[in-house]
Amino acid sequence: MIGDRRNPPPKTADPALIEAFGTMATAILSDNLARLSGVVGLRQFHRKGKLVGSAFTVRTRSGDNLAIHQALGQVRPGDVIVVDGGGDTSRALVGEIMKAIAESRGAVGFVIDGAIRDTAVFAAADFPCYARGYTHRGPYKNGPGEINVPVSIGGLVIEPGDIVVGDEDGIVAFPQSVAPALLEAARAQAAKEADIMKTISEGRYQNEYG
Repeated sequence: MIGDRRNPPPKTADPALIEAFGTMATAILSDNLARLSGVVGLRQFHRKGKLVGSAFTVRTRSGDNLAIHQALGQVRPGDVIVVDGGGDTSRALVGEIMKAIAESRGAVGFVIDGAIRDTAVFAAADFPCYARGYTHRGPYKNGPGEINVPVSIGGLVIEPGDIVVGDEDGIVAFPQSVAPALLEAARAQAAKEADIMKTISEGRYQNEYG
């Protein structure tokens, strides 16, 4: 039933692609996604660490994390747990315990369009966590919720299995089908920008914008 679906996990991305995107800045990826395919409004709560993996999506009622608990029983190594909590920050959807469970399952990070708690634990760790806000108030566990359905995160629709990349500038996500072409374009832009930086350091830069 729509509103309470539990779909099987999506196909995970090619590990070689995941490794390659781990070297790419989100700003460059965003530039090559028509500057439209990025999440807005979420902030980084972890100490450091690049986020890159396959989206394992959850959609839940505001302030309720039953579906997230159920999802944690299905996640696989390399999954990014992407939660559409409707942007509500009145109750935390994940905290220290959920983080520990996710890490033990091999998940590589959280993207939460909602609130978290136990922020000191995240701030002292390198397990990537992006969220809209934080609060000490805990969640309900009544449902409903959905697992592995399309979700809306900070203005971006993320499909199960999409590749998710996050760094200090934010988060982008895109279908696996476009990943090879995107990687090629991003590498070309990175090389071009490296050349520009070299001309600046050598005093040879010419401003093309006047």
